[in-house]
Amino acid sequence: MSAAEGTRTGRRTWGQGIARPRGLVIATALLMASLAGLWLLYQVLPMPMSDIAVYRAEGQAAAAGGDLYGFTVTKWALPATYPPFAAVLFIPTTWVSLGTLKVVGVLVNAVLLALLIHLSCKAAGLRKAAGTAPVILASTALGLWLEPVFQTFVFGQVNLALTCLVLWDLSRPDGARFKGFATGIAAGIKLTPAIFGLYLLVTGRVKAAFTVLGGFLVSALLGWLVLPAASIEFWTQRMFETGRVGKIWIVDNQSLQGLITRVLHDPEPGLLWAVPALLTAVAGLYTARRVYKRRGLDSWGVLCTAVTALLVSPISWSHHWVWCVPLLVALAAHTRRSPWRRALLAAVTVVFAARTMWIIPHTGDLDLHFAWWQQPFAAPYPVLGLALLAAVVRWTRQPSAASGTPVVPGVPGGCLPAQRAGQELPSGSRAG
Repeated sequence: MSAAEGTRTGRRTWGQGIARPRGLVIATALLMASLAGLWLLYQVLPMPMSDIAVYRAEGQAAAAGGDLYGFTVTKWALPATYPPFAAVLFIPTTWVSLGTLKVVGVLVNAVLLALLIHLSCKAAGLRKAAGTAPVILASTALGLWLEPVFQTFVFGQVNLALTCLVLWDLSRPDGARFKGFATGIAAGIKLTPAIFGLYLLVTGRVKAAFTVLGGFLVSALLGWLVLPAASIEFWTQRMFETGRVGKIWIVDNQSLQGLITRVLHDPEPGLLWAVPALLTAVAGLYTARRVYKRRGLDSWGVLCTAVTALLVSPISWSHHWVWCVPLLVALAAHTRRSPWRRALLAAVTVVFAARTMWIIPHTGDLDLHFAWWQQPFAAPYPVLGLALLAAVVRWTRQPSAASGTPVVPGVPGGCLPAQRAGQELPSGSRAG
């Protein structure tokens, strides 16, 4: 297609996007300023990047055949908590010094954030934005300061990599070769992505669901082949030790269990958490299936599943909520023509940028003694997650915006090609 044809059809290629030097220069300058701000902040308040130190120690234990679950590192005495397969993947982190690894970690996470924004735009149907360099660079500069993303940089976490892996995999068309396999690999690194296999199952994509299982089993097998003793130890013992990960009642934990422990002022809520978590899991998967079946929006089904996983996981540190990036992009795709929806997008952005859980006093065990009015500020993400699932259910009860366009689950966008009738597909209707 020629440039002239691209202009006539309203489309813009990547090359045309970067051909606008002014926008590209401004976006690049904004990204450089954002990274410089991060560096200056590091000079004042050094980022511990403690998790990347744990990853490197796991890689060392895997390479040397040491005790993978017997060591602790950093001044916080952090242990290994991931499956052995993850430790095998971390072996390359031992090839450079810890200082160099931290620098590499920041740069890689910046690239992954840009990739996640690109994938999120494609999944939400914002094809032009997905292929425009200035938009991706400017969004990366701003997205870095969302609290979950910023915390991922602070700790040197792998959240952005796993989110990119799952979103890329599940955004592919149904029937794509090995769809689900990458999600299974992600579950082999960090268990929570396994819930996406259930999502595929309840939406009728049995083959892809079993492919997720296959990817997970392959990761477990590889981990066992390299670290057989550690594999037995993890799958029979360590994976059940929630306390090994950290205290469930601190404000860092933005899961449903964290919310409940702080509301009840009880560090071990037991069934008072287990029952609501089970009900939330069922309701969340029901919501994901509903939005997929009734609206044909696979992207929103994936988002609802991700939010469900974050809610029902015993521990969801605030940096686990990097799914806020595709969520905000998806909201942006549905708010361009409605002032009320734009206000909703602004409100959700504020929630993920405000850092209210860190503002309220929480030193020592104050997390267990919050007043009732402090509770929403201590748990903004689970409160938002529950509200989101309820809002999606309500949304799916309303008539489809694409009136007259039959919804077809499994077809990208969930709709038959409206262009044949001279119609334009609604923004955000493409599932990627």
